[in-house]
Amino acid sequence: MSEQRLLLVDGMAILFRAYFATSFGGSVRKTSAGVPVNAVHGFVRYFMDAINTFNPTHVVCCWDMGSTTFRTEQYDGYKANRPSAPEDLIPQFDLVKEVVASFDVPNIGIAGYEADDCIGTLAAALKDQAQIFVVTGDHDMLQLVDDRVSVAIMKKGIGNYMVYTPESLMEERQLTPVQIIDMKGLMGDTADNYPGVKGIGEKTAHKLIQEHGSIDGLLANLEAVSKTIRAKIEADLDMLHLSRELATIRCDVPVSAELEGCSWSYKRESVLLKFEELEFKSLVSLIG
Repeated sequence: MSEQRLLLVDGMAILFRAYFATSFGGSVRKTSAGVPVNAVHGFVRYFMDAINTFNPTHVVCCWDMGSTTFRTEQYDGYKANRPSAPEDLIPQFDLVKEVVASFDVPNIGIAGYEADDCIGTLAAALKDQAQIFVVTGDHDMLQLVDDRVSVAIMKKGIGNYMVYTPESLMEERQLTPVQIIDMKGLMGDTADNYPGVKGIGEKTAHKLIQEHGSIDGLLANLEAVSKTIRAKIEADLDMLHLSRELATIRCDVPVSAELEGCSWSYKRESVLLKFEELEFKSLVSLIG
């Protein structure tokens, strides 16, 4: 039997990317009834490209379910810098899940956790049964890379991916997947709005993790680092530990999927009906 290949899609990452790639000109694609569909239209193009690129036998799409998660409970500022979603994107959140469902692909998400956590959990649970490919724009996911899990970071334009394995991650960044978490703990993450250790940026964080292997190795060996860096770390110890925790993708959240339930095989008619309803004529050729 040939190898099973499971594609885990970071739905929100692709939907937002599709929205901003098609709305910068100021005009947003709408149906004749006036329903905005630009992000969903773009999502289908990215989604089908990922299918054609990674040729999966199974597919699951994971979603964020609202902005309140265990991370916002741990730290008020978490993602607090994010503007609210554009008005004409909001109705597309439900529409895109209907389109995914028309392909018979499970939509998975759970309140209190992020899509990353769902992806991490499913990857951990299913990697013994299938080779896993995660499609996302989010570099945090690189911590999930292992011999059975590849992370494909979407680059500009459709069809461009940087696919990370433990080897290519080491080659490009001289880091192991677990060191990605410790880097974030030290330098923080401006996109997710947690600070790490004040005054420690990416270069210093990288150097410290290279020299000491991990945050724990660094803390056990603080007398070996320069006085200034030591002072910064000692002043921000609590935030260092909290930032590391915020950066860690949880792989034990209460979601599950059986491999059999997510086979990539759809009924063309049900997809066509959905495309017709959303007036996606130009996309019909994508579904053969």
